[in-house]
Amino acid sequence: VQLQASGGGLVQAGGSLRLSCAASGHTVSNYAMGWFRQAPGKEREFVAAISPSSSPSGLTWYADSVKGRFAISRANADNTIDLQMNSLKPDDTAVYYCAAGSALAKLSRYYGYWGQGTLVTVSS
Repeated sequence: VQLQASGGGLVQAGGSLRLSCAASGHTVSNYAMGWFRQAPGKEREFVAAISPSSSPSGLTWYADSVKGRFAISRANADNTIDLQMNSLKPDDTAVYYCAAGSALAKLSRYYGYWGQGTLVTVSS
């Protein structure tokens, strides 16, 4: 699976961005998909994940820090995964990565395929 993340940019605090992860090589509906982020000087952390379409369809997990503000979704027809980010805060500034794995998980080691990152910068 090849993954390509896009949609990052500079936004003011309180604003919104929508990240997309386009997949090729395999149908992403068969994979659990996740978003992770890495801020400067910090370790990569879990942001959100969605289960494979087969089991159970549409189950989502979120980090406490983004719950209620971010939403992960599938567009299976386009073979993409989106991350809608609302009410952005300066602490959300990071490089965001999408990943594909065999099962829903919050730990990065369970994801075998990674896209390149897309930078999100939130100004105060």
